[in-house]
Amino acid sequence: MSNPDPAWSLGADDDFVLEEDDTFGLGDIEGAELPPFDAEQPPQLAPATMQPPPAANADPFPIPAPAQPSRRDAHITEQPVPRITIHAVCDRPEISDLIAGVTADRRMARAEITVEGGGIEAAITRFAAQASPNLLIIDTMMQGPNMLHALDRLAQVIEQGTKVVIIGAVNDIALFRELMARGVSEYIVPPLQPISLIRTICGLYVNPDKPFAGRVISVIGARGGIGASTIAHNIAWSIAERQESSATLLDLDLSFGTAALDFNQDPPQSIADALMSPDRVDDVFLERVTTKQTQRLQMLTAPATLEREFELDPQSYEIVIENVRRTSPFVVLDLPHLWTSWVKHTLLASDDAVIVAGPDLASLRNTKNIMDLLRAMRPYDSPPLVVLSMVGVPKRPEIPLKDFAEALGVEPAAVIPFDPQLFGMAANNGQMVGEVAPQAKTAIVLDDLAGSLTGRKPPPPKKASITDKIPFLKR
Repeated sequence: MSNPDPAWSLGADDDFVLEEDDTFGLGDIEGAELPPFDAEQPPQLAPATMQPPPAANADPFPIPAPAQPSRRDAHITEQPVPRITIHAVCDRPEISDLIAGVTADRRMARAEITVEGGGIEAAITRFAAQASPNLLIIDTMMQGPNMLHALDRLAQVIEQGTKVVIIGAVNDIALFRELMARGVSEYIVPPLQPISLIRTICGLYVNPDKPFAGRVISVIGARGGIGASTIAHNIAWSIAERQESSATLLDLDLSFGTAALDFNQDPPQSIADALMSPDRVDDVFLERVTTKQTQRLQMLTAPATLEREFELDPQSYEIVIENVRRTSPFVVLDLPHLWTSWVKHTLLASDDAVIVAGPDLASLRNTKNIMDLLRAMRPYDSPPLVVLSMVGVPKRPEIPLKDFAEALGVEPAAVIPFDPQLFGMAANNGQMVGEVAPQAKTAIVLDDLAGSLTGRKPPPPKKASITDKIPFLKR
């Protein structure tokens, strides 16, 4: 919150009055005749669409219950807030509860958040005797000149540089302009959803020097050997080549990663070079260790060696991923089938999570455990996507798709059939399924899966040429 000199003051604006017209929009204009096209009675709404009038004692500023996250607006990417202090003073207990609830969100993990009652007056009393926070959230029922006079008093005790977000009680453009002129960062009114408040706070701390941040998609297998890496690689390729958007693939299975093999690469450097020296990671460093597979697809492959053991600081992964997402619109993480602190943190911090499972009991149990964790710790994010892989293995008993979905409480986003010939040909050629057989059902399913993650629809697949099927003819 800026504190101009002289401090906030209405000065000559003591007579400032917010104009309110209780009759605006009610009835006809006095003495005026209705235009010809308004002479007829407007058509009545069907009974099913009519809304009952509000009760006499209804809350004029209702706070709706948190909505179930959906994928409709899930493609908005918010950057996490930095390590800041946030203090909230609230007039309404429901707003206090809402702010306390967002403290568990992954984007707010670094912030130190304190919530108390009392509104503007509590803030004036507290910050007259102690240092101001980085962000002050004020929930107030005050309106018009009363609010502005109270904020003038608050401005005398708030340190310069403190950002202020006000949750008010009236939607008034004149008041909004007055608040913006006085340095308030944002003014919002109920109804208010937690994710809206989170996005407002995150937007205040976007780095102006590096405002761009790509979307991070984590892919993890519910058990080993289920094809999670193959699906992660095909998702990254589909985003880059089918949707024609720049993408970066990170193979984080340092000992057994297969990205280099699947793309027929033998890079001299790997992602381990970045993870072992996170402080050196910048755009130039990433350019040196990144393998350019196509014009739009880049990779940081794993060393895939047992010559050394990698005991890395979990924060190293966070630093590297954060730097990579500054350079690419989409970052696909191929996570190993492990459960360590860095894997858990990376999965929770991702914008999207994809769980690859098989139609078996172990996959069902592990998938449910992962989903329960993500739902509990990411309440304001879209739910993870479940992909069923290797479905239809001959002579193998499988859990029916309907029973699998009922046990999880969610339908799989994609079902990948067991097709050893297609996947084997792609692996042996160092290609993706969409290159070997772009019109195959599996390729279309993978394209649709990538589209559901990015919100983009890929163009119709092209027929594979002879040079696509035999890579060495391209040379």
